[in-house]
Amino acid sequence: MLTETLGPVLIANRGEIARRIIRTVKRLGLRAVAVHSEPDGDLPFVREADEAVLIGPANPAQSYLDAGKVLEAARATGAKAIHPGYGFLAENAAFARAVIDAGLVWIGPAPEAIDKMGDKINARNLMESAGVPVAAGTREPVTDLSLALKAAEVVGYPVMVKTAGGGGGIGMSVAHDDEGLAKAFEQAARAAARFAGDALDGPAVLLERYIERARHVEVQILGLPDGRVVALGERDCSVQRRHQKVVEESPSPGITPELRERMLAAAVRAGEAVGYLGAGTVECLVDADKQDFVFLEMNTRLQVEHPVTELVTGLDLVELQLRVAAGESPEVRAATTGHAIEFRVYAEDPKRFFPGPGTITAWVEPDGEGVRVDSGYAAGNTVTPFYDPLMAKLCVYGENRADALERGRKAVDAFLVEGPKNNLPFCAELLDNAEFITGDYDTGLVTRMRA
Repeated sequence: MLTETLGPVLIANRGEIARRIIRTVKRLGLRAVAVHSEPDGDLPFVREADEAVLIGPANPAQSYLDAGKVLEAARATGAKAIHPGYGFLAENAAFARAVIDAGLVWIGPAPEAIDKMGDKINARNLMESAGVPVAAGTREPVTDLSLALKAAEVVGYPVMVKTAGGGGGIGMSVAHDDEGLAKAFEQAARAAARFAGDALDGPAVLLERYIERARHVEVQILGLPDGRVVALGERDCSVQRRHQKVVEESPSPGITPELRERMLAAAVRAGEAVGYLGAGTVECLVDADKQDFVFLEMNTRLQVEHPVTELVTGLDLVELQLRVAAGESPEVRAATTGHAIEFRVYAEDPKRFFPGPGTITAWVEPDGEGVRVDSGYAAGNTVTPFYDPLMAKLCVYGENRADALERGRKAVDAFLVEGPKNNLPFCAELLDNAEFITGDYDTGLVTRMRA
């Protein structure tokens, strides 16, 4: 059935996630079609696809973000389905509709669900009505500083300021007083104009009460065609720099079994509220002291950190995405065992975390029991400045967290990358950090490490 419904599958992405999707697509007996920009022509994902189509120059707007070129590549190769990966067009409801209108299978949730969750304010209000806990905050877009100052009086400092649209922590910052709010609002307004297309004189900004010493914990959900929504455990994503995730683990070492059950149940309600189909993630902020949580946002796509869930559940989330898109409702085992940790290996300065592109002169991946590497590069490839500097995801699995930490230390030490700057030294430093070792950390950990 999969071959008849989906094959060939075009992967509208690049790098490690395109390569990872290709692996499952080919394992299931389907043809994999890659699209790529000019500088990406020699990357492994292009070589490993059954067919590859050049769709434009380095500029993402002229290649990976050009929906017309992606659809033309699908027509030219006879692709029946499109998998967007993450980033680029993955959470673009207009693109999802264009795929469906072209008679192709969209491997993702319905465009309506993407729309509902794409606006953080609408999503927040919808989640509140579905009985999912939310932080005190604004229920309407805040469009100028005077309104933001009035809202902060009601919500109470400190407040998190962020754009109503977009994800990945872009434009997000914390304000502790009126002066800080003015700076944070200006930053969010610039981000809204740059990424969400809002005008600077009327950006859509959201204010929420900020939780001090918070953990960032997310729940993996899977919506099935028969209407069921299944929660597949949680991931702790609290190790972040500039609100960008660096390390993720499952299960979270900072929540109790009782809190876990409440979070999983709330995530299922969130998925049911939008009729969610396929793989998605409900992100939450956890008050580590009170052992309570609030809804943050919902990502209507596959997450970068999905391998840690795969390691503790034994499931292939990409395969489940494909089967759901084909109309199947597989029985999914929701139980988790052991402990998994993912280290994002970036081409960046390990101290200040600035991008450090360059040509890879040496690349040796670690292997062994409990080690998985999802990589997008090899020796001889060049990490260009045009895209996200993520080179690979180093994942380790153990019977318990102590076992996973020890395997992580050995794997980080064995991973050899020469040429571009990389953050493997930071990963090694983190694995020796007392807070991380005990599991008693929060989203401020990296900031404290660099203080």
